[in-house]
Amino acid sequence: MTQVTSGRTATVRLPTDEQILITREFDAPRHQVFKAWTTPELLRRWWTAGCGEMTVADVDLRVGGVWRYAMVATDGLESAFHGEYREIVPNELIVSTEVYEGAPDAEAVTRVSFTEADGRTLVTILVTHATRQARDAHVSGMEVGLQQALDLLGQVAGSLG
Repeated sequence: MTQVTSGRTATVRLPTDEQILITREFDAPRHQVFKAWTTPELLRRWWTAGCGEMTVADVDLRVGGVWRYAMVATDGLESAFHGEYREIVPNELIVSTEVYEGAPDAEAVTRVSFTEADGRTLVTILVTHATRQARDAHVSGMEVGLQQALDLLGQVAGSLG
């Protein structure tokens, strides 16, 4: 397993040529972290990592439902992602497809699990791409935004108590 980064908050690893594994612990119970992860008004507070404005936060949280997030970065760059929910266990698990609209042929499957112990929540995100090239394109340059977004997610989830 190759480790890409281990910041003060999240760890990113590459367990296979097609996968990205991200883990992060939060000082909030999992129902609050899950709510912050899945509620459009709350997503808008953390998903852009403070680097722009979220212009679309559509969530149809049911198996077969779709999601779409779009943002305009402070430098004017627009980006959007969408997918379909494949499995949902409230407060425990979300499995969905994920497509970066700038590379629509590179669909990934993302599995997000929420595990609680002693009032803290471990979020484990496993992203599986079809190819190493798609995985490498995804992981390239994501560290700073990822860390900032997860820091903000922790603040939002913690504020829900």
